[in-house]
Amino acid sequence: MSSKLGDINGLLEIMEKLRDPESGCPWDQKQTFRSIVPHTIEEAYEVADAIEQQDYIELKGELGDLLFQVVFYAQLAKEQQLFDFNDVVETVSEKLTRRHPHVFGGADFADEQAVKANWEAEKAQERAAKAGEQVENVSVLDNIPANMPALTRSNKIQKRCANVGFDWKTLGPVVDKIKEEIDEVLDEVHQIEQDQDRIEDEVGDLLFATVNLVRHLKKDPEQALRRANDKFERRFRLLEKHFLSQNKALDQCSLDEMEQIWQKVKETYES
Repeated sequence: MSSKLGDINGLLEIMEKLRDPESGCPWDQKQTFRSIVPHTIEEAYEVADAIEQQDYIELKGELGDLLFQVVFYAQLAKEQQLFDFNDVVETVSEKLTRRHPHVFGGADFADEQAVKANWEAEKAQERAAKAGEQVENVSVLDNIPANMPALTRSNKIQKRCANVGFDWKTLGPVVDKIKEEIDEVLDEVHQIEQDQDRIEDEVGDLLFATVNLVRHLKKDPEQALRRANDKFERRFRLLEKHFLSQNKALDQCSLDEMEQIWQKVKETYES
């Protein structure tokens, strides 16, 4: 190979060799844009997990795996004469310099809010350009990927709406909305003839309202739920370990027994 392993050109050469029709890897040869999407999503989650675990040695490797996904897409595009890796770099560089005129263009914004307003205006122009329409004919909700995780997508939808002023300014109404949605869920559940679609709709509204509270608290809903999942898993494993030490299977325990140990676990290990 003509380039060093630590050079991006070396990685591009490796990718090209893997895709070589004659001497490449059979698995890499048969991949398409669509087939490697699940791998890209998996790699992104592995990056997030390494950061959550504060395992920065692992993070280095996971970031490399994620970069390789970009290189893979670029190689596929190059083979189809769509674009190449340099085009990817040029596109993101142009976008970043255009969206930060206060850094690269001499613009002067009064505060962070003004910077954010300019950022959103630039993104609106981009959405309009993609749609081939004037800004006034483009929705602020355009180009939010439909296959995003639902919590992330609802958060993004709410942020887009908040950027144009469709948002509560204080926590009070946000919390009141959650209480209202809980009541509506219970109203449907307590119907003599339950409508399962309506129950699902109301539960969805409750989740959406809860995401709104998380957003107002300036937290990320996916991250918050991941932490809750991890915490529950730690506690439950300790509960299992307790009963295992007594040679007792969980399905042989009463809920009261498990709840008692659960509370002890919380007090002892998570105080």
